[in-house]
Amino acid sequence: MFDFSNISFDNFSQTQPNVFFIVLMGIGTVFVGLICLIVVCKLFSLFFAGKSAAQPSQPAAPAMQPEENKQEILAAVSAAVAEELGTDVNGIRITSFKKL
Repeated sequence: MFDFSNISFDNFSQTQPNVFFIVLMGIGTVFVGLICLIVVCKLFSLFFAGKSAAQPSQPAAPAMQPEENKQEILAAVSAAVAEELGTDVNGIRITSFKKL
């Protein structure tokens, strides 16, 4: 079927330095490329550090007004608790509710 008589360890040892050279060149290329990307990112961050897209003229409004929709929040929380406990909303009673 197959003739393995011409395969020897002498031929294998001659190809070993080539394999190691290829592996080292591949790893070296990857790391040199990564170092170049890091340098380019640092240069861009230095170049664009003073420039900003837009300065907000007014401070950002708070995301949630707790006094305006407190009843809606309580309804949502009680529905979630009732669903988790597997009971009806009328079967639970929330005694206190405060923002942490």
